Amino acid sequence: MKPLGDVPWPPEQIVTERLILRETRTEDRASLAELLSDETAQAYLGGPRHTREELEDLIPHDPNTRPGIFAVEHEGEFIGRITVQRRDRAWAHHVRDEGDEVEIGYEFLPTTWGKGIGTEATRAALGWIERTLPGEPVVITTQVANERSLRLAQKLGFVEVERFEAYGAEQWFGVLKAG
Repeated sequence: MKPLGDVPWPPEQIVTERLILRETRTEDRASLAELLSDETAQAYLGGPRHTREELEDLIPHDPNTRPGIFAVEHEGEFIGRITVQRRDRAWAHHVRDEGDEVEIGYEFLPTTWGKGIGTEATRAALGWIERTLPGEPVVITTQVANERSLRLAQKLGFVEVERFEAYGAEQWFGVLKAG
């Protein structure tokens, strides 16, 4: 991950109808370990790399390690995260020659799926990006086989730029359309 650059962090909490987007906190560690070790949540991200127990040891006491990682809270509980980073020029697939586009990603506990939470949280994060980094192109990559993620990206206004093979699967690379 490449840092966003000079952005105010942590930001003021972003409050939506049902959610709070905020920096990660010590009390999020157990739920973050659950998210990162969940077979279903990690299925299209290469699968879990560690067990929940290993992650509980590996995740720093203060998991707020860098700007651009929003914890998503619902009814007082950590339920997922949204990552905002720069797409390093060294990576292939860009929408501008110099690269460094803003890239967004999302991960939510499966118990929250199908309730509009991903849409609500990601729209809020996109609003923060627009206010904080106005005019920056925003891109996203997801596996074509990850139909839920692909539908969410398209619902949010991302349009396909190209498809490519990576990590043994077909990837969908999109950019947020203006307007």
